[in-house]
Amino acid sequence: MKKLLSCLLLLIFMAGILSGCWSRKELSELAIVLGAGIDRTPDGQVMLTLQLAKPSTITGGWGGGARGIEPSAWVVSGTGKTVLDAQKRLATRISRSIYWAHSAILVFGEEAARYGIRRYIDFFLRSPYSRETMWIMVTNGEAKDILEAYSEMENTSAQDIANLARSRTGYSVNLKDFTIMLANQGTNPIASRIDLIDYSINSGGLTRAKSVMQKGAILTGTAVFHDETLAGFLDESETQGLLWLRGETLKGIISVSSLTEPGKEMSINIIRGATEVQPQYDGESVWFDVKIVIEGDLWEQQSGEEIMERQVRKAIEEEMAGEVEDKVRLALEKVQGEYKVDILNFGESFHRKYPKVWPKLKDSWDEVFAGSGVNITVEAHLRRSGLETKRTSEKE
Repeated sequence: MKKLLSCLLLLIFMAGILSGCWSRKELSELAIVLGAGIDRTPDGQVMLTLQLAKPSTITGGWGGGARGIEPSAWVVSGTGKTVLDAQKRLATRISRSIYWAHSAILVFGEEAARYGIRRYIDFFLRSPYSRETMWIMVTNGEAKDILEAYSEMENTSAQDIANLARSRTGYSVNLKDFTIMLANQGTNPIASRIDLIDYSINSGGLTRAKSVMQKGAILTGTAVFHDETLAGFLDESETQGLLWLRGETLKGIISVSSLTEPGKEMSINIIRGATEVQPQYDGESVWFDVKIVIEGDLWEQQSGEEIMERQVRKAIEEEMAGEVEDKVRLALEKVQGEYKVDILNFGESFHRKYPKVWPKLKDSWDEVFAGSGVNITVEAHLRRSGLETKRTSEKE
C-alpha cells in the first residue's frame, strides 16, 4: 500500500513539473506571417519576403480597424544562402518571433521558379511551423511585388489572393498536393499564375476625392513545370482546357454565339462534367482516347432563339461541345507542342493500364507524351433554360 501511495505521489509530482505552458508565446510576442515570397537575387542568393500582420491596425477582428489610415501589414525582405538563412537574418529586424501558422500563400518569382523549386520548398516541408495548406503560386515578375500589392476588398493582398485561390475560379494547388505532383513519375507539377494589374482608387474622402493608381494581384492562368523547373505559362483559356483534360474544376461559364443573330451571345453555366481518359498502346505507338461530358444551364441569352425546341437545343449543345474542344486543343498544343511535358496525368493513367510496359517508358515519358496522339470527344447537354422560357423583350 505504501509502495502504491509513493508511486501515486511521484506521478502527481511529475505531472506538476511536465505540465504548464513553458513553450507558449503570447500573441503580443508573435510576428504573424500572412504570406511569403521567394525570389532569386542576381548573385544567386535567396530573397525571402514576408507579409506580416500589424496588430495595431486590426481591431475587432480582421475585417475592422484603421484600414485606409495605415497599411494593415508590413512587407519585409531579407536575403541569405538558404530560406532559413534569410529568415534568420530577417529575425534581426523583426522584434517578434516569426509565426508561420497563419501563412496562406507562398509565391515564387519567375527567376526562382526557373532555377529549380525543390531547393526552396524543402524548408517549408521540414519546418514544423509552416502549413501544407499554403497556396502555391508563380508570378512572371518578383514575388515581393505581389506581397506589396493593394487589396480593395481585404485588409492585405495575402488574404485577397488566398480567397481567390479558394474560390477555384482557375487552377489552385496547395503545398502538399504540389509536392505530391513533384514526387510522382508520369506527371509534372503545375501551380497558379498570379500577376499585377494597374487600377485607380478614390482617396481623400467625398469632398476631396482624387484618383490614385494602385497595383492589385489577379490570377491569370497556370504555371507549368518540367520536373522542378518552370517551363512556361498557360493563359486563362488554355487553363480551362487543361482543367477539362485533367477532369478538375469542370464548372464554369461557356459563351456561344447566337445561331440566328450574329454578334449576340448566350452564356451557359456548366454545372457538372466528367472526363474519361483511355490510354492505348499497340507495341509501338501510344495514344489516348479522351471523352469529356458536360452539362449546363442557360443563364443569359441576348438573342431570340426558342431553345425549348429540340433542333435549337441540339445546335446549342453542338456549339457548347465545340467551345470546349477548342480550349482543350489549345491546351494540348501548348503542353505537347511547345513545353513537351505531361501535366495532364496521362502518364499515371498509362501506368495503371499498362504496368508491365511502364518501366520501359517512364524515364522518357515526356518525350513519349509529346509524340502521342490524342483523340478528343466532347458530349454536351443543355439541361435547363433558367426561369424564363421566352425572352422578356419579345412581344407576343
